[in-house]
Amino acid sequence: MSDDEEKEDKDTITAEKEALNLKLPPIMYPSEDIGTDSPLQSKLLKFRRTKDQAKRLNQIVTVGAIKKHVRVSEEKKKRSLRAPEPKYPSTMYSDLRRRGENYIFMKKCVESHPIVPIQREWLDNMLELVPQSLKNGREREQLVENLLNEVTTEFERSMKRYLVQSVLVRPPVSWLEDEGGRLLESPLGLDYSKPWHSSYLQARNQISENLHVLHPTLRTLLDLGYTTFANRLLLDLTGFRAKGPMDCESLRNDVSINARKTEEKLMNTWYPKVIHIFTKKEAHDDIKAEKLDSFYNCVSTLMSNQLRDLLKRTVEGFVDLFDPNDRKWLPIFKMELTFDDEKMDFYPTFQDLQEVVGGVVDWIGETLKNVQTVQSWLAGGPTTVKLSTDLPDHILNGAFHTLREAVNLNLQGPKEHFNEYVEKYSWLINGTAVDQIQTFQAEDHTFDEYTELIEYFSNLAKEIMMLPNLAHFPMVRLDCDDLKEGLVNKVKSYANLLLNDIATKHRNENESICIEFENIKEHALKVPETTEEMMELISYVENARTKGVQELALRIQECQRRMNYLLDVFIFPPEDLDLNARVLLWPQNINPIFDENDELIENAKRKGETDLVTKREKLILEVEKETRRMGEFMEYAELERMQQYVTDVRVLQKRIQEAEDMVAFINKEEGLLKWELTKYPELDKLKVSVEPYQKFFSFILRWQRTEKRWMDGGFLDLNGESMETDVDEFFREIYKSLRFFQLKQKKEAQEKRKAAGKRSVIDEKIEEDIKDNPTVVMCSAVMEQIRSFKEYIPTVTILCNPGLRARHWKEMSEIVGYDLTPGSGTTLRKVLKLNLAPYLEKFEVISAGASKEFSLEKAMHVMINTWDDITFHISPYRDTGVSILSAVDEIQAILDDQIVKTQTMRGSPFIKPFEKEIKAWEDRLIRIQETIDEWLKVQAQWLYLEPIFCSEDIMQQMPEEGRQFQTVDKHWRDVMKYCAKDPKVLAAMSLTGLLEKLQDCSDLLDKITKGLNAYLEKKRLFFPRFFFLSNDEMLEILSETKDPLRVQPHLKKCFEGIAKLEFLPNLDISAMYSAEGERVELISLISTAQARGAVEKWLIQVEDLMLKSVHQVIALSWVAYPQSERKDWVREWPGQVVLCVSQMYWTIQTQESISSEPEGLKSYYKHLQLQLNDIVSLVRGKLSKQTRITLGALVTIDVHARDVVMDMIEMGVSTDTDFQWLAQLRYYWEWENVRVRIINCNVKYAYEYLGNSPRLVITPLTDRCYRTLIGAFYLNLGGAPEGPAGTGKTETTKDLAKALAVQCVVFNCSDGLDYLAMGKFFKGLASSGAWACFDEFNRIELEVLSVVAQQILCIQRAIQLKLEVFNFEGTELKLNPNCFVAITMNPGYAGRSELPDNLKVLFRTVAMMVPNYALIAEISLYSYGFLNAKPLSVKIVMTYRLCSEQLSSQFHYDYGMRAVKAVLVAAGNLKLKFPNENEDVLLLRSIQDVNEPKFLSHDIPLFNGITSDLFPGVKLPEADYNDFLECAYECCRAHNLQPVKVFLDKMIQTYEMMIVRHGFMLVGEPYAGKTKVLHVLADTLTLMNERSYGEEEKVIHRTVNPKSITMGQLFGQFDPVSHEWTDGIVANTFREFALSETPDRKWVVFDGPIDTLWIESMNTVLDDNKKLCLMSGEIIQMSAQMSLIFEAMDLSQASPATVSRCGMIYMEPLQLGWQPLVTSWLHTLKEPLDRKEYQDLLQELFDWLTPSALRIRQKKFKELIPTSNSNVVVSLTRLFEVLLCNVAAEDPNSKHIRVWIMACFIFSLIWSVGGTCDTDGRLVFDSFIREIITGKNEEHPIPPAVGKWECNFDERGLVYDYTYEMKNRGRWVHWNELIRSSSLGDKKTKIQEIIVPTMDTIRYTFLMDLCLTYEKILSWRGWTRGAKECLALRWERSV
Repeated sequence: MSDDEEKEDKDTITAEKEALNLKLPPIMYPSEDIGTDSPLQSKLLKFRRTKDQAKRLNQIVTVGAIKKHVRVSEEKKKRSLRAPEPKYPSTMYSDLRRRGENYIFMKKCVESHPIVPIQREWLDNMLELVPQSLKNGREREQLVENLLNEVTTEFERSMKRYLVQSVLVRPPVSWLEDEGGRLLESPLGLDYSKPWHSSYLQARNQISENLHVLHPTLRTLLDLGYTTFANRLLLDLTGFRAKGPMDCESLRNDVSINARKTEEKLMNTWYPKVIHIFTKKEAHDDIKAEKLDSFYNCVSTLMSNQLRDLLKRTVEGFVDLFDPNDRKWLPIFKMELTFDDEKMDFYPTFQDLQEVVGGVVDWIGETLKNVQTVQSWLAGGPTTVKLSTDLPDHILNGAFHTLREAVNLNLQGPKEHFNEYVEKYSWLINGTAVDQIQTFQAEDHTFDEYTELIEYFSNLAKEIMMLPNLAHFPMVRLDCDDLKEGLVNKVKSYANLLLNDIATKHRNENESICIEFENIKEHALKVPETTEEMMELISYVENARTKGVQELALRIQECQRRMNYLLDVFIFPPEDLDLNARVLLWPQNINPIFDENDELIENAKRKGETDLVTKREKLILEVEKETRRMGEFMEYAELERMQQYVTDVRVLQKRIQEAEDMVAFINKEEGLLKWELTKYPELDKLKVSVEPYQKFFSFILRWQRTEKRWMDGGFLDLNGESMETDVDEFFREIYKSLRFFQLKQKKEAQEKRKAAGKRSVIDEKIEEDIKDNPTVVMCSAVMEQIRSFKEYIPTVTILCNPGLRARHWKEMSEIVGYDLTPGSGTTLRKVLKLNLAPYLEKFEVISAGASKEFSLEKAMHVMINTWDDITFHISPYRDTGVSILSAVDEIQAILDDQIVKTQTMRGSPFIKPFEKEIKAWEDRLIRIQETIDEWLKVQAQWLYLEPIFCSEDIMQQMPEEGRQFQTVDKHWRDVMKYCAKDPKVLAAMSLTGLLEKLQDCSDLLDKITKGLNAYLEKKRLFFPRFFFLSNDEMLEILSETKDPLRVQPHLKKCFEGIAKLEFLPNLDISAMYSAEGERVELISLISTAQARGAVEKWLIQVEDLMLKSVHQVIALSWVAYPQSERKDWVREWPGQVVLCVSQMYWTIQTQESISSEPEGLKSYYKHLQLQLNDIVSLVRGKLSKQTRITLGALVTIDVHARDVVMDMIEMGVSTDTDFQWLAQLRYYWEWENVRVRIINCNVKYAYEYLGNSPRLVITPLTDRCYRTLIGAFYLNLGGAPEGPAGTGKTETTKDLAKALAVQCVVFNCSDGLDYLAMGKFFKGLASSGAWACFDEFNRIELEVLSVVAQQILCIQRAIQLKLEVFNFEGTELKLNPNCFVAITMNPGYAGRSELPDNLKVLFRTVAMMVPNYALIAEISLYSYGFLNAKPLSVKIVMTYRLCSEQLSSQFHYDYGMRAVKAVLVAAGNLKLKFPNENEDVLLLRSIQDVNEPKFLSHDIPLFNGITSDLFPGVKLPEADYNDFLECAYECCRAHNLQPVKVFLDKMIQTYEMMIVRHGFMLVGEPYAGKTKVLHVLADTLTLMNERSYGEEEKVIHRTVNPKSITMGQLFGQFDPVSHEWTDGIVANTFREFALSETPDRKWVVFDGPIDTLWIESMNTVLDDNKKLCLMSGEIIQMSAQMSLIFEAMDLSQASPATVSRCGMIYMEPLQLGWQPLVTSWLHTLKEPLDRKEYQDLLQELFDWLTPSALRIRQKKFKELIPTSNSNVVVSLTRLFEVLLCNVAAEDPNSKHIRVWIMACFIFSLIWSVGGTCDTDGRLVFDSFIREIITGKNEEHPIPPAVGKWECNFDERGLVYDYTYEMKNRGRWVHWNELIRSSSLGDKKTKIQEIIVPTMDTIRYTFLMDLCLTYEKILSWRGWTRGAKECLALRWERSV
């Protein structure tokens, strides 16, 4: 093609381009740095080459485009039709929207034009750039293909994108998608239009002048170099291997020598020839002088290249020696395996070898460095220039790398050989062998085990020695000799260590044997001193001769065996050889010693017998002597010598005791000598006879001394009462002695009379002796003395009164006429001489008055002294350094008691003498009481305010109150510091002005509290949502002014839908997050810094921007809805926005369908069904949690929308004014705002962000409630849904608030709410425009409701008058007219008030009775992804209907809406987990999981029958609980519980219930296992978490008994005076768990009776609100990890509202049975009862006796209070335990334990199973016990394991009349035998406290003592006046 033609084509194409306004994108080129040296040159050449291609491509595309354009234009003309315009609502036809739509249409047209595909050549060029190694392999080929496809697709997309950008101008529409950056520009090229021939000639001439390599001389030089170096290398490389193995040094020397030789040879041959060439004249004749240097430079370069090539070939040749494929010239190196420093290694090391081989290359490279250049040689100057022969780095590095790899490859064999040594023998040197030997030595091993180990080490040494010394490899000859030698020495050292060990043990054993023999010798030759020592010596020697010497002989035999072994392997030192010899000779050396011992024993025996006979004779004489001495006592008759008599008796008793000791010694000696024991009855008789005299003489002596003390001692020290008691005691004892001696004399006289045979003069003499017996006479005399002394006692009682004071003595002195005041010398004897008897009556009156006065005075001093030991209990408060008072209840009780006592004492007529003191004490007590009251008041307020004013932010915002608090704080700290110094109450109260100081503090604190409340009120008025928070919550928020991030946890309390805000690094707020994690961008940033610490300011901004942002997102979504498919659109926008916009479009489209055509609604219904199917298909797929919630709510709304359209079709709705249409909740987009209409109501959509939450199923009942509530709102009234529990009152109100995007505050009302708390709520509603739903409104007290009516009326009137500001209870409030009050009520329940009329008229009522269960179930199942929702919903409803009709009626059964909801939630969870499972199976599983736990055992078969009828043929697969059960079994073992099936089933049911219900109850009788199920389940889940089974978390639980405390202590209460709020236990626990951010499960367990008084306050927690509403106004949101669990016996007192809100698990003790309790109890028994034989016996006794005894109890007993089987069996175990366990532990090896077990078991059975029956029942049980233990009961024979019953009862009486005495074998003892030993009490016991012992009191006291001693709980049951309380009181007094 000519230039003209080319230009013409170019012009044509350009013109066509302009005509089409079409511009093609530039061609994309490969990388510019490939294949050329010059980047710019490469770039330009490429551009020139590809420009032609671009031209051709453009021409093809343009021609095709023109043709297509012409064809399309002609077709359009023929059709003359426009593109159809999409139908959109009128609000969408804006100009900007039209431009956007037009751009999209035109864009599609441009993109539809053909695009030239990518050229294969370009793809091949790309592939050439990829290394071949990355393309090999089947998977790589597939990857390359995929990448090429991706490149092709991206190329086409880019071409289309650039085509669009070239043709179309993008309009400024924000919602259009981004289309990439700007177009690329073409590179600049060179201009080839200028002439180039002359420049070519010039270049050729320059080359000929400057290219010296073409010169003939240089060609000669090249030829010389070729002939010299062609077949030459620097080294002879073939000789290395021929030299055999060499070490590294040899290789280094050989290379050095050979290189030097070769270099010398070249310098002597080649170099002279080169010089000769250039010394010729013609060598450079034609070279210009100026080019001569250049010429010689070229010569030097050529020579350097020749030498470099030689070196390079030498290096390559050396490298080739190590070619792994050709090893014939491979050098062989010497290497050794060494053993040095306890380490195995190579010599030389691998690194040394690599360095030597690499060093050869270095040597080669360093050769030929001294070759002079030709020019330098010719010049001949002093300075020489050398040729550069350095090899390039890449050659050297390549050689080094190749050699390193080759060496490493050739060293693999040696390394493996070395590793074999390491694997086999490294344990010998790495410490393992040492550890094994040390462990072996530490353990107790036999000699044979030692020798076995020594032999092992010896064999190991031999094994190592047998290994080859040399190992040959291609490149290495490995010498292993050094390593072998080192290892062998190591092994031998271990063997020697063990040998030394057994040699030492052998030596020790030999020494031990010698010591044993020496001990025998020493003992045998020792002369015994006593008979006992002699007998011990005989026994010892006898044992030594037989057993001892035999054992030693065996030990010697074993020593000899060891010696034989050691002699072969061990060298004994001389002393060991001597020791061996001595050991072997001992058996024959010991016999002479035994012979010597025989003689010694014989001599000692003779001596002992002689001494014993002597001692016996001496003892007889001594006894006779003492008997005569005893006879002398009968003659003692002088009272004055009583001290001597007592001394004589004591001396005699001492001698009798010495005689008894001698008898014991003699009997002991006789026993040792095996003589018959001698008895001494005279001594026993003597001992008995002397005892009465000892008592008698001692008593008389005591009387004499006492009388002396009384008569002559200090008169004022006497006490009349104690004196009278002591005198009576003396008289009784003397009288007893008199009677004793008289009877003794009489008995002796009778014996004498019998001896005489008949009455005679002797008898008369005996009677005279009786009368004149000195002892009797002495008794009579003493009695007379006592009688005489008794007469003095009244005088002492009157005059020795401790209450007598000087005034009393003065009064008495006036009566007698002289001074009676006693002094220090006054005695009773002197007073008696005064003869005061006539005046005693008058004295008695004075003394009685003194006694009264004294008792009052004494009581006062006791009270005062009591305070000496009473101290304040103080405890440190946090980290403040201050202590606070604690536990002052006891002090206050003492104060109250003493004040009452003091006031009583002041009213006594005898108080006058010390009236001032008692008045002063009373005043002091009252001041102490006032001070403590004021102290506690100040402390309570200080504790509340101290954390608040600790915050610097609060101090800055409230400076005046802060200063006041600092004043109070200083005073408080001073007071507490003083108190802590001396915490005694009286000392602490002694602080001057304490009360006044505390009162001042209290006044200041009141001012501070008022200021604080005013401050909070101000903040609430600024940010009205604060009204819904308690004071404490507000203070927590307001105190975080410096760090806005710390306000995050409290956000949800102000904004229902905002869980947290997104803070930028500068603390600006950019977005909000819901609790579900949904993010919504704010339309602008909120600067928290600008608020300058005022939290409420930026919270106001958050509220404002929240509303605006939700509005903007709705507007954008409204615009975006038509642009994409609905199933994609729903996933791109927040859930609340999706529901709102979807309902707006439904409203518009439905209205258009109604107005458009007759069949419009039907076609729209089909469209809705398709939309719904799309959403449900999404639900059935995999979705995020957030999207699933959105779609679930959308399905609920869409189903209702579809059903509404169907209803309108059926009712023939044809106009948009039809009521059926107007009655629906309709959404409109008007004036850039959402409006919601229903009937004639038109309300504003509030834009409150509510997060992504589910929506309520809309039924006709819901619609009716909506209409009523919105109608009430529209008319400025309140709404009042009423109805029974579970009908959706609260939830419908909440859902309507969601539909209108309004904040709805739900509050659970309680009877403790007052008008102040309600007023605070109403302030918040009126000023924030929120909705409130007061749940259980009619629980509020009637008085409060009346005030509430006025409060609501005030707000409603302000709204009606359209006021902007109004006065509410004295507060100016801004009015937001959007506020609304709804109340829900359960009429007819206990504790509900009737609303007053003035309150009723303010609300519109709507009745909510029966929800549409089937519709709710159907739509809910549909939203969970169930396809067969309709039939399944019918089955749910039928299940509950049949259950309510056929099953029994129980308090805890509930079949209402909440029960249905629980089934639906469980079904949804299962559907999510098993999406492909049969839906019938899923629903049946959820129905059973939710309902079966609550049914009683007899209802379960009926329930199974109902479900099998409704789900015929459906079989449930077994659930996989393997991990759960594994952990449950372990936890049961840890708790000592039996993992029986019933228990595990209840655990699983509880777990399943916890998944679907956040509140549930465990209901059942005691011993059903409720508490243990929870505890074991908690431990099981914790263990699963530790083992990472599933996704379980560990469990934290707290238990509360709600009936053990008041309502105020449970939930919290206001102070009745100060209105201060105090949290309760539940509030604190709930708040702590709710605020916790850990993932642990948190259980709040209420273990106690359930009634409406307290549980109704938790209704809002238990329903779907999950909020605890406190009377303080605080609302605590329950976290997802929390569960509320209740343990109760029954729900008889619970309301249906409570029952319906909780899941139920019913547990029956009969299902669990008593056997697991017994098994667990048996495991707790201690030694010896834990032995198998006793455990088996006890188990057999339980299995034999307990079932039949329980059956008798159930059928034939009449119990006063019913008991359960488990209860009585536990009683049996406890009674058995306290009877036997300690007794058996004291004598664990007793042979009688088996009998004791039987006896204690039967006793425990009688008083546990048989202990609760009446009298008739005892007769039945008695006959049953006697019959069964004697084996007469054929149904229950005695088991073989029990055998014969060894402890039968006596025939008389009942089995209840006996107890078992465990002495020796034991016996049954009648209770009456214990009466004799019972005590009536001591002498201080009052007559009315004495209980006469009977059989009943004895046995009941015994049982009570037993149980209370061992801390076992006891319950007495019986009719009134059965002495239950008396016995308990008696036991208490005895303790």
